[in-house]
Amino acid sequence: MTDQVTAADSDTPDIPGKPTSASRTTLSHIMTHNDTNLLGTVHGGVIMKLVDDAAGAVAGRHSGGPAVTASMDEMVFLEPVRVGDLVHVRAQVNWTGRTSMEVGVRVLAERWNESAPPTQVGSAYLVFAAVDADGKPRVVPPVLPETERDERRYQEAQIRRTHRLARRRAIRELRERRIAEGYDH
Repeated sequence: MTDQVTAADSDTPDIPGKPTSASRTTLSHIMTHNDTNLLGTVHGGVIMKLVDDAAGAVAGRHSGGPAVTASMDEMVFLEPVRVGDLVHVRAQVNWTGRTSMEVGVRVLAERWNESAPPTQVGSAYLVFAAVDADGKPRVVPPVLPETERDERRYQEAQIRRTHRLARRRAIRELRERRIAEGYDH
């Protein structure tokens, strides 16, 4: 169940696909005292902003123009990030629909003064909608998975999309039923 654009069901000409690697990017940032929470570790909101920034860059690159965050889900924090950590936020387009894209993000951290390999400290999935100058949705190129890992991510993204749509539909139906029963106004 995808909303991939095909010539048969679109008024727009076919848009050539782009390989996953064409828009993949890494954003790196060293964490300072300005980034901390009350516990002295890096605030989750700081990490979420870096995730959104990297994902937005990838979505803009892939779509060839502006893209806005439509949703962020499954943001997982695996380990705390500390002052002095060098954080690497790696993002790539996992799946594309007609006007939307799912971007997967991995967050890694390493001590700025050590040579140990980075540790994964978080991950997230975001959905971006490509928009034109008037803020209206615009068609995006299909993503072309290049590796088995890219193909797995593409398939998993389709499952997440199905779950997002089912959750949205179930909530809407519940609200409509409660209004019809006179519980919510």
